[in-house]
Amino acid sequence: MANTMADDPRVQMLLRTLQQAYERKAWHGTNLRGALRGLSAEQAAWRPGPKRHNIWELAVHAAYWKYIVLRRLRHARKQGETRFPVPGSDWFVRPGEDASERAWKDDLGILGAMHRDLLAVVDGLADADLDRAPEGSQTLLGDLILGGAFHDIYHAGQIQLLKRLHEGR
Repeated sequence: MANTMADDPRVQMLLRTLQQAYERKAWHGTNLRGALRGLSAEQAAWRPGPKRHNIWELAVHAAYWKYIVLRRLRHARKQGETRFPVPGSDWFVRPGEDASERAWKDDLGILGAMHRDLLAVVDGLADADLDRAPEGSQTLLGDLILGGAFHDIYHAGQIQLLKRLHEGR
């Protein structure tokens, strides 16, 4: 992270929070990346019941919401629009026609890329930016970023539960 300005401690806190929620060791337990680590495509595709989400869908959903936070931050900073690499929005049926390990790893790659892009944009913010809302929104940028971290932790917990259910089936 390049943002080392002493005047931006809130940005630094948000960067640490995003990283702990996704990939860095944290006191709260397993983060999102840790919850997904080592899972096969078969495990990720298992459903606990009809019309219930599987781990694979949760992973792509988490990537999509990282993208939404990223898009809103870029909009607030008047940076260009980007598209999510998977057609659709919010929930994506997974696996689709391709249930291979490669397809699972590709979707995990999207999650990782969205996380890295989000960190890079947050790293370019100043503390003063956090107290404003993007045009057309009432959500402050700081709250938006914090919500992105909470979203990762929430779904990490769901994934941990699904893994246990899969083991006990």
